[in-house]
Amino acid sequence: MSEGERTEIVVAGAGPVGLAAALALASNGRRVTLLGPKPAMDERRTAALMLPSLELLERLGVADALLKNAAPLSTMRIIDATNRLIRSPSVTFRAAEIGEDAFGYNVPNRVLNAVLSDKVEAHPGIEWKQVLAHSWQIGVDQVQARLVGGGTIAASICVAADGRNSAARDAAGIGVRSRMLPQTALVCNFGHKRHHGFASTEFHTEHGPCTQVPLPGGYRSSLVWVMEPSRAEEFATLDDIQLADKLEEQMHSMLGRTEIEDGRALFPLSSTLPKRFASGRVALVGEAAHVFPPITAQGLNLGLRDVADLATCIGEAGDQLGEEQLSAYARKRLPDIFARSGAVSLVNGSLLATNLPAQLARSVGLTLLDRLPGLRGFFMREGMRPGSGLKTLLPQLPFGRVREKDQSADSRS
Repeated sequence: MSEGERTEIVVAGAGPVGLAAALALASNGRRVTLLGPKPAMDERRTAALMLPSLELLERLGVADALLKNAAPLSTMRIIDATNRLIRSPSVTFRAAEIGEDAFGYNVPNRVLNAVLSDKVEAHPGIEWKQVLAHSWQIGVDQVQARLVGGGTIAASICVAADGRNSAARDAAGIGVRSRMLPQTALVCNFGHKRHHGFASTEFHTEHGPCTQVPLPGGYRSSLVWVMEPSRAEEFATLDDIQLADKLEEQMHSMLGRTEIEDGRALFPLSSTLPKRFASGRVALVGEAAHVFPPITAQGLNLGLRDVADLATCIGEAGDQLGEEQLSAYARKRLPDIFARSGAVSLVNGSLLATNLPAQLARSVGLTLLDRLPGLRGFFMREGMRPGSGLKTLLPQLPFGRVREKDQSADSRS
């Protein structure tokens, strides 16, 4: 596009969420311009994609290519690895309990980035300008991006997928509530002697979770180990053998001897929520809309649900494309984002809490999950598809069964 040209929708940011947003909106017949350089194709991290995310990616035509390089997540475990006075039981969640083969699939980010990028480049309704916007003008009737290197692009709406430090969000005047957490995540991949059985295990420690997620092949896994920043810095200086020993000790030799692969990295943790999820002609998705600790695989999955809901709201717009559709999107996303961020903060806070009432509450909660299949099923369904857990749980409750009997009696009368 030459200087001063116009499109219907401009998507800021070309990470996985931005790529998916461009595809989803273009699939609705919209003209989309995507701004941002190609994502890294040598990325060593992975993404645990739950089934609703995969359903969106299937509609976008990329799921089959992703699943060829993915490991199913058929079992998830929580193990109390704290040294607290009040300990919690281990809890195992099996997808088979709720009639699924897997909760989702763990996909290498390099594969996710490559597959989405190829699909975007091949889509006739998307123009991918692999440059950044150095400034934004948010008007009443349009948004305009001034590009690094020259040129402008005007659009009816902007989708801000440009990350936790979103420039488009700032230009729209959307404030955020943000705080740094006393935690750092050590991230890497590792090999192990025993087959992982397509199970992901989350070891809860006093400083955060140490999470192993299976990779394809059976004898490799990805690791997200949350710990104190000073300890993370110390572990980052260890050689591979020393770090492997530390990891094996933390995991109680569950997978046997471990071998650390190249590419470890540290990520300081923070929490951010905007005061609004849309303002005027700008909608927020992905980390522009929510940032929280890497617990229960919520981050990218929540971002892809942003994309799905935004595509639905815009798909219903007809020829009109503006504030009304983005306001509807913001209303639709608010309950899900607040519920997920609140749940993650609660779980993370319960690990860091040193007082006995908090430890007791956490222990009671995990004990109930361990002993009550109906409650466990509720949380499994709710974790995969927000809102589905309650529909299944209610008929199992006493008043739910009474209501069913009343309805059955009414139908016979």
